[in-house]
Amino acid sequence: MLRSLVLRALRPASCFQNVARFSTVTDTTAGEVNPVSFYGNEPKVVSRELEFPTNDGRARKAWVENLDSVAEKKLGMVDLHPHIFAITPRLDIIWQNTRWQMNYRKVNLTQVYSRAEVRGGGRKPWQQKGLGKARHGSIRSPIWYNGGIAHGPRAPTTKFYMLPIHTRLLGLRSTLSAKLAQDDLHIVNSLDIPTNDPGYLEELAEERKWGPAVLFVDDTDVAPENIAIAADSINHMNIMPVYGLNVYSMLKHDTLVLTLAALEKIEKQILFHTHRVDRAKQNEKFMTSSV
Repeated sequence: MLRSLVLRALRPASCFQNVARFSTVTDTTAGEVNPVSFYGNEPKVVSRELEFPTNDGRARKAWVENLDSVAEKKLGMVDLHPHIFAITPRLDIIWQNTRWQMNYRKVNLTQVYSRAEVRGGGRKPWQQKGLGKARHGSIRSPIWYNGGIAHGPRAPTTKFYMLPIHTRLLGLRSTLSAKLAQDDLHIVNSLDIPTNDPGYLEELAEERKWGPAVLFVDDTDVAPENIAIAADSINHMNIMPVYGLNVYSMLKHDTLVLTLAALEKIEKQILFHTHRVDRAKQNEKFMTSSV
């Protein structure tokens, strides 16, 4: 089941999928690339520089889209950091992250009775000597039928363990790179929509071929009112703050939608923890600063 989830989420991208969505006219006046869409002469919004630039020239670009109308409008382009959105996805690391997330939620509530908790057995069943029988002090000893259980499961037990921080970071980077390569990652200027009707979100996702399951990620805990009400009644559309982004949720949803503010925080946090000088210290068990 776990392997099928990973392989289904990381399907091969088609080169001819949604070609019309990338139809643009490019104006290279004064050496600057200014994407102009066929939706009219609207001002282009985005001018974003990488906070941690690279010199290898592998920065990826993505369209910034709108959510205030069902019809898709290109508002500009943004650069995406290649160390996060342009690495070769590690399927083994993605699998480790997914297995970790699926297992740490499991809690075994099985609890058996010890010899002290089983009813009966308060007196010695027979005398110590003279009958030719083996010596026993209680009929609730673990070697008796219906006796207590020795070394059985006691109290709730869990399979929780802390995955190393570098494995979690590489899992996030691999999944984000795979989503972008498959055209399943979209950047929007904000999550504001004109109505709280759930049908609006479903129509928008169908028009833009986002697939049934969509994950919206914003930089704050409080989402805009309209999209919060609309997504609340749709089981396959969810809203998540940026600090909750994880590998399992990205694989579970067909499309990942990030706001510009969420994109800034994701890049800043992942790059900081990837290149921090005290990474070895972060591998200490259950460090809250490494979560």
